[in-house]
Amino acid sequence: MNTSSGMWSSRLIFILAAAGSAVGLGNIWRFPYVAGENGGGVFVLAYLLCICVIGLPIMIAEIVLGRAGKNSPITSMRILAGDSGANPAWQIIGWMGVVAGLMILSFYSVIAGWALAYFFKMVQGVFVSIDASNANKIFEDFISDPYRLVLWHTIFMAITIFITSRGVDQGLERAVKVLMPGLFLLLLLLLIWAISSSGHFLEGLSFLFSPKPEDFSGNSVFLAMGQAFFTLSLGMGAIMAYGAYLPKSAGIAGSALTIGGLDTLVALLSGMIIFPIVFANGLEPSAGPGLMFVSLPLAFGNMVAGQIFGAIFFLLVSFAAVTSAISISEPAVAWIAEKGKFGRSNSSYIIGLFAWVLGLGSAFSFNLMSDFTLLPERSFFDSMDFLSNNLLLPLGGILISVFVGWRLKPEILLDQLPDIPSFFWGLLIFSLRFIAPGAIFIVFGMSILK
Repeated sequence: MNTSSGMWSSRLIFILAAAGSAVGLGNIWRFPYVAGENGGGVFVLAYLLCICVIGLPIMIAEIVLGRAGKNSPITSMRILAGDSGANPAWQIIGWMGVVAGLMILSFYSVIAGWALAYFFKMVQGVFVSIDASNANKIFEDFISDPYRLVLWHTIFMAITIFITSRGVDQGLERAVKVLMPGLFLLLLLLLIWAISSSGHFLEGLSFLFSPKPEDFSGNSVFLAMGQAFFTLSLGMGAIMAYGAYLPKSAGIAGSALTIGGLDTLVALLSGMIIFPIVFANGLEPSAGPGLMFVSLPLAFGNMVAGQIFGAIFFLLVSFAAVTSAISISEPAVAWIAEKGKFGRSNSSYIIGLFAWVLGLGSAFSFNLMSDFTLLPERSFFDSMDFLSNNLLLPLGGILISVFVGWRLKPEILLDQLPDIPSFFWGLLIFSLRFIAPGAIFIVFGMSILK
């Protein structure tokens, strides 16, 4: 068993940590802007369906694999494939997760650096009484400066490496006890403000929850599926790695439902907060990756005690990003650490340095390399996002669902889910064997034929 990082002290801490993995920039930054670019209500409907039909069954499967394997995702898959009489090539699931995780961490760190920088801007009062045009100019000036982006990218990655190197009990567990409840509280306060003061709450609500048939496309469903995998941290080995530290007494199915519910709630709350602000200030919902960094500063800059609320919000977003970044790096760190050559601290430094170097391409995508395309019509940043979230993660999801549904020894699955009701058991197996992989294939096809 991998004991280099410790074990979660309780089921609640595991839920908070896994929710910390899931709840991060994917919910607060990525969900609103991707929804804004893809029709609002149509995207949200597709996203919710993907969470229920694909996300939750695969999350349960990932936790099962992690707790049963008790090692890094790569090693766990090799062990479980052997125990189930399956081809050892199934460990490709672990390898794909590591690759996808490193790609995501590289650009995730860049965006998280933006949040850190905006915390300090809020403290300095940069956005007090600001209007929409100036908020947009500050953001454009910020991302056009490669030196500032690299600086904040470096600071964020250093924080991630430090906490990761300390393991579960001394690092992450201490942080999530305070940071995650605090983030939920602030989101609720901002929601109250959006309802009472924005003047455009119903317009934002309609944009999010009123699907228009003319906005439907295979691409919007495809992106919704990618968002579901990204926001739940599926297919990258993070949930599997966290499952390895889950005590046997903790129920997996209930934990997965709680984590999925919290994650989805934060994504929807973020949209319900941001879009009323967007419409109130004449901004475009399709503004792209900078949406959170223009709309929210506007809100904070023009509300009572907004400077204080804004500083706290961006600080907590930064730490939510840290909890996610730690989980993303964990599969690779755990694999190197269990080899016994470097130890956990040095393994964290190795992975962190690799992700930092790769992240330079994303940082420069907004300035020095703005004309560079890695994939056709996609910047380096967009290419990393597309390859990881829309290709590797769904493909990893297919393989996980097929392995657990068809190849994993039934006794292993029963041992990890001893108290699951028979009806839910049958539904889970059917979903993993047919619904989840079938749905992913269909969505892929729709995106190709768009």
